[in-house]
Amino acid sequence: MTFLIVAALVAQAPYDVVKSVAGDAATKQLENEVNKRLLSEAHKNQCSFKTDSDQFAKNCDQKLKKLNNALVDAKKKLNASGVKNFKFEVSGHTDSSGNEAHNKELSQKRADVIVKELVKRGVPENEIIAVGKGSSQRLVAKDDTPEKKAKNRRYEIRVRL
Repeated sequence: MTFLIVAALVAQAPYDVVKSVAGDAATKQLENEVNKRLLSEAHKNQCSFKTDSDQFAKNCDQKLKKLNNALVDAKKKLNASGVKNFKFEVSGHTDSSGNEAHNKELSQKRADVIVKELVKRGVPENEIIAVGKGSSQRLVAKDDTPEKKAKNRRYEIRVRL
């Protein structure tokens, strides 16, 4: 009798492995899909900051409202797919001007401001984090013009599963 139970468990194991791999692939696909939308929304809805500051340069209310809506939609999609224990990550980025330690600190402060604003709009505080990246992940490697520098000064939003 014990042998039959063990044999049944061993026969079930390959199914469990396949099921786990298929679930992981579907989750990864969902993560990629959600992140594509969040990155697009963040790109379209960049708030400007005063030079060398974490203070908004101009009114960002509508942009933050759109970012908040994108997070609400992402959360609904994740919840509908049964995904739990996710975090939204707001990463702050700078251009290459100045020293990296200062840029990392500044990008952290700017990411913190965005997180604070999104939390005020209803994103649960335990579901969102801020990360300062400084100029370590530039979109434009050689940012030697004002336009290229502007592309590197940004924030991005992703979901981390």
